[in-house]
Amino acid sequence: MTMTYRTTFALDSLAMQRLKTLSARWHISQAEVIRRALEKLEQEPGPAETDLVRELAAYHAQGGLDSSVAEACIAEINEDRKTWRE
Repeated sequence: MTMTYRTTFALDSLAMQRLKTLSARWHISQAEVIRRALEKLEQEPGPAETDLVRELAAYHAQGGLDSSVAEACIAEINEDRKTWRE
């Protein structure tokens, strides 16, 4: 594989030590450690995705939002919107 891009980024000392340790343990370059980490992380759901799904499931399990509260929120938003255009 031909590497086409070079980049520079800063790591704290702990991250750099981890990178060096993994590189030595796996007998691969530090760049290859980064490539493998990126590939693995890309396949996993992100924290925001899993948190949102979990929060939505919990919200629905609790019965969701009462319709009168929802209507009050919508009315408040509509009133606030009137001042946005001023």
